[in-house]
Amino acid sequence: MPAALREDALKATSAGFELRIGLPWIRSMPLSSISELTVSVDGRSVDPSELRVLIGGRRVAPADLGHETDRWWYLQDRLVLVGPAPVRPGRHRVIVDFRLLVPYLSAAPTGPLVLPHRLEADLDPDCRMSPSVARDVA
Repeated sequence: MPAALREDALKATSAGFELRIGLPWIRSMPLSSISELTVSVDGRSVDPSELRVLIGGRRVAPADLGHETDRWWYLQDRLVLVGPAPVRPGRHRVIVDFRLLVPYLSAAPTGPLVLPHRLEADLDPDCRMSPSVARDVA
């Protein structure tokens, strides 16, 4: 399985940053299965009301991903998170936390399995890598 946070995942933008994350699971998942998404950069949490997920040119609040019932996060795709916090050149400690509901696996009689995920990496917004087959979630 490819790394969920590649070396080139963080990019500085004029409005803050973009962070591209891979799916840390063995199968593609509906976007509606993502909940409780949070991001911190260098120990500072991004205000959840300002964090957005870029989906096909639209900016969606993480809390609204449950309504994205016709959109999928494929294994080769990167989910683009957009935040207002500026990032300077140099390495930054990035942490992404979220829960992933696995609709086809039962955890108990009460419902499907929900897995917590934490992605952590030291990333440089100026990192340049060779192009990959990854694309943004559309």
